[in-house]
Amino acid sequence: MSAMPALTAVVLAAFVGYIGAWYTGAIEGNFALVMLLATFVTGVYWVAEKLLFLPQRQRAAQKLEQQAQARTAQLQRQGIAQHDVNVDASKEHLLRQPWWLDWTAGLFPVLFVVFVLRSFLFEPFKIPSGSMIPTLLVGDLILVNKFTYGVRLPVINKKITEGQAVARGDVIVFRYPPQPSLDYIKRVVGLPGDKVEYLNKRLRINGQEVPTEALPDFFDTDAMRYFQQFEERLGPQPHRLLNTPGIAGYIQGASDFAGRDQCTYSVEGVTCTVPPGQYFVMGDNRDNSLDSRYWGFVPDENLVGRAFFVWMNFGNLKRIGSFH
Repeated sequence: MSAMPALTAVVLAAFVGYIGAWYTGAIEGNFALVMLLATFVTGVYWVAEKLLFLPQRQRAAQKLEQQAQARTAQLQRQGIAQHDVNVDASKEHLLRQPWWLDWTAGLFPVLFVVFVLRSFLFEPFKIPSGSMIPTLLVGDLILVNKFTYGVRLPVINKKITEGQAVARGDVIVFRYPPQPSLDYIKRVVGLPGDKVEYLNKRLRINGQEVPTEALPDFFDTDAMRYFQQFEERLGPQPHRLLNTPGIAGYIQGASDFAGRDQCTYSVEGVTCTVPPGQYFVMGDNRDNSLDSRYWGFVPDENLVGRAFFVWMNFGNLKRIGSFH
């Protein structure tokens, strides 16, 4: 056991070094991998504590108590009735969990619960940009349901249950195809096989124009300006979207993404046929969103889950609640 403090210090230093390098941008971090490794390592310490280290400390404390009892009996045989023998403090010291177990085995239950919740049930995200205004605002802290579309194994992202099919109008979090280490959030517009047309700022799916209704202009307090606001119905639930006056529907700066041969760009906008197993996504802030119009389709294996609830916005508590 004498080598365990040094070994634990090395393990903890490795975790701190990895997180520090990730934070400074020296490496591209993987939070799911860090959580998996942290849960596994602390779990090993937790099992060792239950089966090895704690029984060792209990035996040492029991031996100390037996020695104290033997010493007391010896003194009584010598006719010494009063003596100053108090082993409680020593026993407490022997039973106390050392720092290297407190920072490993002691953290395992919390890490295990967080790992299970985050990997298979719900994961929190913070909205970093305005691409989903007015549905989601910058600073919204949201929850993502990770089992709606099927449970996936952490890190390798392999689907182990089917779940529900992705539906038009769903707000999804996914791994950004050009850089999978980043998570993006957009609304599903086109399903596999759909013909999606976004021409002159009007959306058509399979030749049918998506119903929209004009709403009063939306005032963005961050941009300090008004935007045209509409209600659109892609699925059973309507949602709001924004258009910026004076910006044309022309898509400028689209990248050379996989499946671009399924898209046709013009001065009016873009028309795409969604490949099998992929999705066409767009932001609700239509003129201020880098989405499938620019970087292509979202493969099914990139899905993280369905966003459904704002659990906190420290600047506006009225934001808390579900959304469509």
